[in-house]
Amino acid sequence: MPETTLSTYLKSLKSIGPTRSKVFLEQGLEVAEDLLYYFPRRHLDRTTVTPINSVKKGAVSTVVGKVEAFGERKTKKGKIFQVVLSDDTGLLTLVWFNGISYVKNLFSIGNQLAVHGKIDFFNGFQIIHPEYDTLNSNDDPLSTGSIIPLYPLNQSFHRVGIENRFIRKIIKSLLKEITDIPDFFSPGFLKEHNLISRKDALNWIHFAQKMENVKKAIKRLKFDEHFFLQLLMALRKETHAREGTKPLNKTGPHVKLIYDQLPFELTSAQKRVLKEIRFDIEKPVTMNRLLQGDVGSGKTIVAVLAAAIAIGNNVQVAVMAPTEILAHQHYNSFKDYADIGQFSCALLVGNTKKSERAKINAALRKGKIDLIVGTHALIQKDILFKNLGFVIVDEQHRFGVKQRSELSSKGLNPHVLTMTATPIPRTLSITYYGDMDISIIDELPGHRKQVITRIIKPERLKSVYSFIAKEITKGRQCIIVYPLIMETEKSDLKSAVEGHKNLSEKIFPKIRVGLLYGTMKNKEKDLVMQEFTENKIQLLVSTTVVEVGIDIPNATVMMVEHADRFGLTQLHQLRGRVGRGNEQSYCVLVQRNYSDISQKRLSIMERTNDGFVISDEDLRIRGPGEFFGIKQSGFIKYKIADLVLDGSIIRSARSAAFVLVSQDPHLRKPEFRELRTYFLKHFQHMLEYVNV
Repeated sequence: MPETTLSTYLKSLKSIGPTRSKVFLEQGLEVAEDLLYYFPRRHLDRTTVTPINSVKKGAVSTVVGKVEAFGERKTKKGKIFQVVLSDDTGLLTLVWFNGISYVKNLFSIGNQLAVHGKIDFFNGFQIIHPEYDTLNSNDDPLSTGSIIPLYPLNQSFHRVGIENRFIRKIIKSLLKEITDIPDFFSPGFLKEHNLISRKDALNWIHFAQKMENVKKAIKRLKFDEHFFLQLLMALRKETHAREGTKPLNKTGPHVKLIYDQLPFELTSAQKRVLKEIRFDIEKPVTMNRLLQGDVGSGKTIVAVLAAAIAIGNNVQVAVMAPTEILAHQHYNSFKDYADIGQFSCALLVGNTKKSERAKINAALRKGKIDLIVGTHALIQKDILFKNLGFVIVDEQHRFGVKQRSELSSKGLNPHVLTMTATPIPRTLSITYYGDMDISIIDELPGHRKQVITRIIKPERLKSVYSFIAKEITKGRQCIIVYPLIMETEKSDLKSAVEGHKNLSEKIFPKIRVGLLYGTMKNKEKDLVMQEFTENKIQLLVSTTVVEVGIDIPNATVMMVEHADRFGLTQLHQLRGRVGRGNEQSYCVLVQRNYSDISQKRLSIMERTNDGFVISDEDLRIRGPGEFFGIKQSGFIKYKIADLVLDGSIIRSARSAAFVLVSQDPHLRKPEFRELRTYFLKHFQHMLEYVNV
């Protein structure tokens, strides 16, 4: 009989067979190693089980009991499905309002269940839509004193008889048969970082006698996931650092011309960041720096001055923005300063006329354009530079590594400054942007007033509309944002189009009301923005397309409909579209979902204008997957790690990875052989920009 190894295919195991192996494969579980890394979603421990007679209303509890009865019941509001559970102390009812057709076939009288959820009371204690697991009759932790791993199970698993007990049986057999589970860390490394071996971690995550051992296993397995991502970042940074480039060590005339005519004093944070950038670009090594700054912190002028320094060193500068609206905004800003600093500036976007595009391209090749602002149009194959030496990428999380690399490839390893107005929590910044040096502008200009934020119920909209009318009478402008929904989506959300019709015809018939949304033709968008900029439109109704790139100092009111459907970071971005002038500005959040969670989230917006505080809360509430409003592609899909909770582990893993790469940039030393093998095998798809 062939030896079972980590690479043994699950389909070759007798106990699994072709049908079950197919279902496993659908979940990404193909070989033995995959199944060993299929971690329990939680562990059932006798110390965490509550007897039914001790449960309390409102508490979140775990109960173990036997199914005494189950069935459907009709109510005034429709059908419900109930399961009556008993232990030695009492009875508890499980209730389902949804998914009845699925759950009603999953129970039998006498089934032993572990259930988890919030305790309710209605004619007795109950849990509505509980988490539950079917246990073996021998699995009751109250009688066995054991710790039982509970695995994530879906409908496909249930359909072919894959339950918790089956997974435990297979994993137990694999751990017994696989004799070689090599560790990719040396004994000295494990001791230094207070980690158990990989073999112990895999054993204890599935079969531990003490919760203390479960915790040690979780720590080790979390460390591994964070470590390999940090190793990738360290290798990227090291590869980047080896790329030589032209040092930009002259000041040139342009900076002084701009600096002398600034109508304001730079904040100490702006000066510090500018110093960090100058320090980088004066070296013959390519800069790769991320500039974080809250809305209104003054990133643009820092970028302008950095660009002026670069131009003073006879290199060209490219500024790439994610949308045409933002590109136009940047162009207007840079053009004003370019006129003062006496250098040339151009704009290239998707709808630039063919003849104009040809002129711009020819001028770029000859070096007659010093700075160009654009969108993805800048990375088209036909766009060539004479001497691209400095690249600025704005709202950089909207671009992939590949897109940024394509722009950089048009020059000879140009220095790269990436910027974001999205304050990024520390754990996220060192995870997703760990290959960059990070600068933070954490100070607002002195003249900026805090935007006053208020949550309102729909019944108070009339008074808000009156307030908006008064602001417009004073010569101010206002923005109302609606969530963007697909035309096919069934939703109670108000669309921007419907909102615009109601506001322009019924609420503000004497006011010019504009409409802006993402799928409008570019010419139409540009016209609306131009008219809003010139105060020909007093009230702008929009989708989240205004989240970035709209800079209207005269706008003093931002109202967000269905604010509870937005992430906090996105709301903060929207709020940042007002308060850019000298007048007091306001943000009104219309709440239509009155849940406790919704109230708690939105109240944070009332309490603080600090984007970094808000981003930390947003990360904690929503998790990293949705933090930016887009899915981050190309990164590790964590099985057990948690970016919200693992701050200390992330820092430890990062330090270890960067020290290791500094000692051995190509992972060629004998003691790193297992590490290198594992890394190359499991992270091949992420090594495009790494030299190992």
